[in-house]
This record gives sequence, C-alpha cells and structure tokens, in this order.
Amino acid sequence: MNQPAFTQEREDIIQTDRDTVWHHLTQHRQFDKADPMVIVKGEGMRVTDATGREYLDATSGGVWSVNVGYGRAEIADAVRDQLVTMCYYAGTAGSEPGARFAARLLEKLPGLGRVYYSNSGSEANEKAYKMVRQLAHLEGDGSKHKIIFRDRDYHGTTFGALSSTGQFERKAQYGPFLDGFVEMENCCCYRCPFGKTYGSCDIECATHLETIIQREGPETVGAVVLEPITAGGGVIPPVPEYFPIIQAICRKYDVLLHIDEVVCGLGRTGEWFGYQHYDVQPDMVTMAKGVASGYAAISCTVTSDAVFERFKNAPEGRLAYFRDISTFGGCTAGPAAGLVNIDIIEREGLLENVRLRGEQLMDGLLELKDKHAVVGDVRGVGLFAGLELVADRETKAPAPEQTAMAVAKDCADQGVLIGRTNRSFREFNNTLCLSPALIASRGDIDDILEALDGALLRSA
Repeated sequence: MNQPAFTQEREDIIQTDRDTVWHHLTQHRQFDKADPMVIVKGEGMRVTDATGREYLDATSGGVWSVNVGYGRAEIADAVRDQLVTMCYYAGTAGSEPGARFAARLLEKLPGLGRVYYSNSGSEANEKAYKMVRQLAHLEGDGSKHKIIFRDRDYHGTTFGALSSTGQFERKAQYGPFLDGFVEMENCCCYRCPFGKTYGSCDIECATHLETIIQREGPETVGAVVLEPITAGGGVIPPVPEYFPIIQAICRKYDVLLHIDEVVCGLGRTGEWFGYQHYDVQPDMVTMAKGVASGYAAISCTVTSDAVFERFKNAPEGRLAYFRDISTFGGCTAGPAAGLVNIDIIEREGLLENVRLRGEQLMDGLLELKDKHAVVGDVRGVGLFAGLELVADRETKAPAPEQTAMAVAKDCADQGVLIGRTNRSFREFNNTLCLSPALIASRGDIDDILEALDGALLRSA
C-alpha cells in the first residue's frame, strides 16, 4: 500500500480533530501531550493514520465491525447507486433493498420470520425490550415485563441497554437505571461464579436461571437476553450444554429467548451467527456491526413469526400494534450494503476462512499461553479470541488493567492494533481481545501472533 506523506494538510487534520472532536471512551487530557490517532485510509486488513503509519488491524475497526475488510468498492458503489435512486423513506413504508435484504437475511436464520430495521445495536436491543414489555400489556396486566440479563454481557449505551448490561464500570455514574432488569451469573468456566469445575458440575451457570425466574415470579419474567459469546466482557464462550438448558427453562416458563448477535453476527465465529454453534432456537435475534461491515449504519431486530403474530393478532384497539419508529431505520444505505456484504462472504468463502484461520489463531494463542506465565486463559471461537492476563497463575489473580494497556500499546508500536476489555469491571479489565476481519490470511495471523509474543515478553 502506498503510504501518504505527512503533509501540512494532514497535520492540520490532526489539530482540527484535537480542537473539535469529542472521542469515544477517551480522557482528552492525554491529547495535551500526544496527538489523537486519525485514520485516513483503509485497505484490506490494514489502516493508515494521518502521520503515514500503517497498522494491521486485528480489531475489525476497533469494535468488531469491518468484517469483510476495508476498501470494498462494490459495497460503496451499491450504497451510492441506491442513495441516488431512493435514499430514504420512513419505515412506515418499505423499500426495495429493505425487502430484498430482509429475505436474504432470513435465509441465514431458520426459524425466524420478520426483520425490524433501526441503526445501532443499542437501538436494536431497545426494540426487543419494547416488544417484550408491550406484549406484557397486550396479553395481560403488564406484570410479565422483567428481562433477565447476564453478568459480563454488554448490550449497548442507551438506558435500557445499560440497564441490561453486566459491566460495572460501563454503568458507573449513569444511574439510576430502569426497573425490571434482573442479573444472572456469567458462564466463565475459568472463573466459575459457583466455584465448580466443568466436567464435574451441573452447569449451574445455566440451571440457576430457573432459580431466578422462580424467585422473581414466572408471571413477571418476559425475556432473557444473552450474548451467544460474551464479547466485550472478556470473550467467553459457553459450554455446549449451556444454551439447551437455557432454552428449556425459557420454554417451561413462557419466557422469550433473545440472543444479542451485535458482535458475533454475520460470520465472526465461522457460522453466520454465534448461536448457531449451539443447539438453540431463539425467539428474537438482534444484530448490527458486521451486518454491513461498517459501510453503512444498520441494525436489525429479528423475531420469530410467532412473536410477530402476537402483535398482528392482538385484540382490536388504538394501541394494539408495535408503536415504535426508528428514523434512520428507513435509510436504504444499510440494506443495500448488507446485500453486497452477504454476497462477498458467500463468494469468497469467508465462513470457511474464519474456521481455518480461527484454528490457526487459537493454536498460536495456546502456544503463547505455554510460553508466557502472564497468560492465564485463552478463549474464543473463529476469528474472535481473548487472552486473559493474570498476575499469578496459581491464584488466578487478575493482572492490573495497566498490564493489558501496556501490551496493547506495545503491539500498536509494532504496527498491530489489538483490543482489550476497557474500563468495564472493577478488577477484570485484563483480557486482550482479537477480532481480525474475516478475510485474514495465514500471514496476517502470524503477524498478530508475533506482535503479541514480543509484547507479552516485554510485559513480564
């Protein structure tokens, strides 16, 4: 790739950014001493900043989004052509790309039948919560409105989404939160909240859902929301028995099962959706990020036909339909981009590539665990992996957040961008997160592993 010269124009861009932009997740005092990173170009797996420095991006855009890589002209062209033809109309009407993409998406989601459009993962989850709560009123006295969520899962930035998020520091200073959200324990075997060991346990991380439902009262619980694999909470896949147990409990108590695929959806794990690694059939699936690989804003709340029919067949009345709207859910750019995104994944065999490169990545990370005592656990599925850092392997005492920060900075200094749990917990901000694009090559994975090896060595 040709790297841009560090011109006065680019120096001006950095200064303009410093003077005008409020960055996400950033204490801006750091820019009193150092320049903000301004990304000016992306191609394939690599991005270039305004100084001309090139990086291998092992984060898919920093937040697990750019699944098919940078510089996909055919997606940009499809968006441009669609916007010229018909850019937007409110979601009270349909659009050609909206209809075509919904049909295409549902082919990847057996057992589900309706797609509701909005523009962010937080908003997609809010729609699902509103459906649950409105059904509680349409079909009863409103009492069956509670939503159970899981410790360490993250569901978004809005107040409903934060109310259902199990990450202390993400929520700190934003309360009070909404009533009716109830937390259940996480499913991290490495730090089992029940003090058990997999293979000699009763999968208490799943079975205790029934205890919670009974404690709250089955007549008050409307849904359970879970990430298929906990993402920003430390990349935590459940054991195979987990979701069948969860589903059986939900069906027993007439509780909707909502799977949040905002991170795992559209190929990240080697299946179209993360839950498809497990024997489970959700009632609702939410998604964003990889739906259009970051080329346009789009999110979807996908439901079973049964959920949709409960609204369609509600008793006659002024309020007997889903009374929600998302302004930019009517923008045609998202579904236009989503259609080409699926084309690319299928045409280039990216699900198979994720499986192959995911095996390579996991094998390499396990070798790093054997080599570096600071690595306590390695977890992941496909091109989605986490390394939990510890101060002591015997006690599993978590490494301080500064250690994870130092490793991530060291990798960046080597030209590789990785992620980490970022101000999410009181003490478990100690997991490095890897989520390279689905197009990653063998050489890309080798480069990521090499950078990590050096950084972990220097962190000791």
